[in-house]
Amino acid sequence: MAARAPAPSSCDCFVALPPATAAPAVIFGKNADRPRDEVQEVVYFPAALHGPGEKVQCTYIEIEQAERTHAVVLSRPAWLWGAEMGANEHGVCVGNEGVWTREPVGEEEALLGMDLVRLALERGGSAREAVEVITALLERHGQGGSCKEEPTPFVYHNTFLLADRAEAWVLETAGPYWAAQRVGEGSRNISNQLSIGTDITDEHAGLRQRARSQGWWSGAGEFSFAEVFSLAQQPVRMEAAKARYRAGKELLQQHAGRITAETFMAILRDKASGICVDSEGFRTAGSMVSVLPQDPALPCVHFFTATPDPSRSVFKPFVFVAGLKATPQVRSPTFADDPAKKIPRFQSRVDRRHELYRWHQAALELMESDPEQGQKLQQTLRDLERQGLEAVNALLAGTVAPSPEELAELFFDCVDTEMKFYK
Repeated sequence: MAARAPAPSSCDCFVALPPATAAPAVIFGKNADRPRDEVQEVVYFPAALHGPGEKVQCTYIEIEQAERTHAVVLSRPAWLWGAEMGANEHGVCVGNEGVWTREPVGEEEALLGMDLVRLALERGGSAREAVEVITALLERHGQGGSCKEEPTPFVYHNTFLLADRAEAWVLETAGPYWAAQRVGEGSRNISNQLSIGTDITDEHAGLRQRARSQGWWSGAGEFSFAEVFSLAQQPVRMEAAKARYRAGKELLQQHAGRITAETFMAILRDKASGICVDSEGFRTAGSMVSVLPQDPALPCVHFFTATPDPSRSVFKPFVFVAGLKATPQVRSPTFADDPAKKIPRFQSRVDRRHELYRWHQAALELMESDPEQGQKLQQTLRDLERQGLEAVNALLAGTVAPSPEELAELFFDCVDTEMKFYK
């Protein structure tokens, strides 16, 4: 029997707000670190109205549907319903991280943290509303089920970073219990650990009573969520997360006052810190950076790689406008007999690679087998990315005004151009 690949043990999520940013905007970024051969796709779902009593099938369970769902763009593992990260038409961004706490994780199928990311984006018109969506669903339906496309379950609880044009929130959970912290300025990052201490803005009504009943907190002195609910003996993966969390915090502080989208892209590409992962068992499967201008007249811009390893991928811009052109090159195939949907699950594997992923993987092989040609290709791709960034910066500065048709085709055109270079 083949040995199982090491469990994915790292994700990193970042946000910067004025005065830490170079311009009056909130900037959000995330690396999604997943099993090495897992495919991450970028998908768009338009806003929709739903009838009374309608249900929505999430990855494992069916829940009540909202009356209205917002338009969303998601970067997600291709086998599941939810997402690692994404944004909605109102400029809300959400990303999640796996954590292990004193509350037991359950293999029983419930909502995945990734389902909660998508549900928050579909139902939350602001970062605060998105927090309320997650906490209400968490308390009603719970979190659980395998987070990996393998017969052996891999289960964790979740922390979330949520942002909009005005503020950010950190939401950390332990089973059905949770604590939330508002971030109004500066910068913040999360990794695979609890990080909310005594600065709690909102919390589960029974949080402190739960801690007292379990003997984790005496009730005396200040209450620190991270201290009370963290495991006394941390898993190895969480010990490693501490170093990445510190490194990420230091990188944010180094650039305080001048953080841009380019800054976040560089941080997400940082391999020395472990923030960008490319190891035998798992790697950074997809990356996202969003610019959320505080001026509501300016559009929010969301950059996605749709391919692994941001140090060798292209960040491509997406803007919510009417008449968006579909981008099937970053959409994985669907399967009538999908092993992720059959019980028992994950008894076989299917090829989920989308077109861009296939071409990108061939390019990575070239970079490794022919360093000189690989370097030339890498430079070409960085030039392509720079052109996209320059166009977006001109848009946000108001020096150019692309037509709605141009913006509707922006992401498609960038993906199409990238693929032409691979061919």
